[in-house]
Amino acid sequence: MLVIVVENAPPRLRGRLAVWLLEVRAGVYVGSYGRRVREMIWGQVCAYIEAGNAVMAWAAPNDAGFAFDTCGQNRRVPVDFDGLRLVAFGPEAALPTQPGPATTTLPRRRGKG
Repeated sequence: MLVIVVENAPPRLRGRLAVWLLEVRAGVYVGSYGRRVREMIWGQVCAYIEAGNAVMAWAAPNDAGFAFDTCGQNRRVPVDFDGLRLVAFGPEAALPTQPGPATTTLPRRRGKG
């Protein structure tokens, strides 16, 4: 099983992926290929992703049962933790992109005072 998810991908890349894989949702492609075809498809994704980002996951004979790879700029970064591949948030994820209210406003109690 092979799954590729793209965000902000150019139409040219989405068309290339649709030739090889089934698009089950917008930007989510599924198929079943061997290592060579998977690497060829991933090479095209990384070459044509431009300002977008992508993640690819496939079945693998490891403890998790799958492996994954990413390309493009994303807040989620793959890290190796004692042989187990996990996902960490990059430093820019700690800061909000849009300034929000510093505190929430609570309704005032009615009554004296």
